Amino acid sequence: MSECLDVVTLGEAMVMLVADRTGPLEQVDVFHKRTAGAETNVAIGLARLGLRVGWGSRLGQDSMGRYLLASIQGEGVDCSRVALVAGARTGMLFKGRVEDGSDPLVEYHRAGSAASRMTPADVDRDWLLGARHLHATGVFAAVSADSFQVSLQTMSQMRAAGRTVSFDPNLRPSLWASVDAMRAGINQLAALADWVLPGLEEGRLLTGEQQPEAIARFYLDRGARLVVIKLGPEGAYYDDGTAQGYVPASPVEQVIDTVGAGDGFAVGVISALLEGEDMRRAAARGAWIGARAVQVRGDTEGLPTRAILQQAGL
Repeated sequence: MSECLDVVTLGEAMVMLVADRTGPLEQVDVFHKRTAGAETNVAIGLARLGLRVGWGSRLGQDSMGRYLLASIQGEGVDCSRVALVAGARTGMLFKGRVEDGSDPLVEYHRAGSAASRMTPADVDRDWLLGARHLHATGVFAAVSADSFQVSLQTMSQMRAAGRTVSFDPNLRPSLWASVDAMRAGINQLAALADWVLPGLEEGRLLTGEQQPEAIARFYLDRGARLVVIKLGPEGAYYDDGTAQGYVPASPVEQVIDTVGAGDGFAVGVISALLEGEDMRRAAARGAWIGARAVQVRGDTEGLPTRAILQQAGL
């Protein structure tokens, strides 16, 4: 499988413990166990659509590491380059429950995790270059100095080999030393990507520009071939330097949980582009999957199968 993958991604997976009721986490007695991680969310979403997907990482050789590995493998993702490391810890997080569509409280316990100690030497170059496409995010890049180097090296290698690379900034300011360091690091990585997928507020922070058109131009001038900007309830804007446009948002009956919407958007855009769809259809698919993601509690419950996607005409 590793010689014929459509997409690979590298990053940290964590065990997510989701509160079963609203209120402060310290007052919650029951939590439900789920998988979490920007890169694995995208990997799972693409695998559900029938793409051949690989995920590379490190997990602790503990019960939670085994749970994550089995869960992600069970979604059809190639995890042959995931190491279970004796004596290392698997990252985890607690997530609050909300009923009003606001962003839930998330409390991370990931410092010093097995994935944070992943280095460029841990990446199988042949496995990486055997794929058509690499998806990277700013989350894993921010976890540690080593993980930043993993992102830098893998994106550079894939771009140099003529593969396509997508990059979602997915900003986590608390993981960076400063906003300036975050801006510099994220933009350095974005310059190595073919497809850049920022949210509007992320784009404003990273570029200093306010309008989607100017944010897209910022990244196109730095080497991107396509920029698709997430506009939330306003849909999305795309620009490849020659063709530009807006796509409307998909209807949402009720916003339940906003976490994972950007990952769902990435699943839609990446899958459509790898299947040869045009930019407008890719952005529309991204907006549709992103809308599904905000109507469920977990990070991956809203990610559709191929059959569901076809029923929607996307």
